[in-house]
Amino acid sequence: MAAFTQNSVVYGVPKAVETLVLIYNKDLLPSPLKTLEEYRAFSQKQREAKQYGLLAKFDQIYYSWGVMAPMGSYIFGKDAKGAINTQDIGLNTPGSVEAVTYLKRFFSEGLLPGGIMGDNGLNAIDSLFTEKKAAAVINGPWAFQPYQAAGINYGVAPLPLLPNGKPMSSFLGVKGYVVSTWSKDQALSQKFLTFINQPQYVKERYQKTQEIPPVTALMNDPIIKDDEKANAVAVQAARASAMPGVPEMQEVWGPANAALELSVSGKQEPKAALDNAVKQITMQIEAMQASNQ
Repeated sequence: MAAFTQNSVVYGVPKAVETLVLIYNKDLLPSPLKTLEEYRAFSQKQREAKQYGLLAKFDQIYYSWGVMAPMGSYIFGKDAKGAINTQDIGLNTPGSVEAVTYLKRFFSEGLLPGGIMGDNGLNAIDSLFTEKKAAAVINGPWAFQPYQAAGINYGVAPLPLLPNGKPMSSFLGVKGYVVSTWSKDQALSQKFLTFINQPQYVKERYQKTQEIPPVTALMNDPIIKDDEKANAVAVQAARASAMPGVPEMQEVWGPANAALELSVSGKQEPKAALDNAVKQITMQIEAMQASNQ
């Protein structure tokens, strides 16, 4: 519900969740590894064979957040009342610098190809995986169908553990239902939402759409618990966090991604790049807020 709540006001109800997971080629990697360090070691061996182990777009915050957050990074802090404080930006904390320095090793050690950086990097990752040149990728449920269509014998698992023992996190995407302000019968609309979110109908919707429902009662249902893909998404969703639901978030993506690309490519030290990103985000937010006054 947090994804549809702003300042204690509920604007909708969730329908389905999606988040990043670990997708692996069972013909190249029979079972998923437990830790990111194991994937780094596996990737080193794969490079010796001119193949790739784990591929991920660690040059973008959407994908690197799974490492940054558990190591002490945050996007916006909270004020005394628990509301999002967009003046408190935590992308250059010591933990953030440590996380990005760690991710940089995947590039500096040649474990990730330079071609996956930038806006077209996901296409390169998908190509390497579907051509069976990479054993595993970090991607979302939207990749399941294309990988299946490519004939890949793939499995799905939650993201691995970090060197500090914490599981990788991820951003949580939530699809939901909302009632329009202009609805002529809001009471009936709300009654329908209550009806459609009953466990038996949520289960039926899952069977038809394969979208993971955010309903606790179904998490232990065999239809999800015994389905490898659905269970992996459900487990990872419990470790994920919603993106800050404020307009200021749009000012974060560009500077954060630029800082990550500069850092992992070795063009700038992580601390300097992240410090500059926070300064730029701060200025952009101030300009945005001033224009709205």
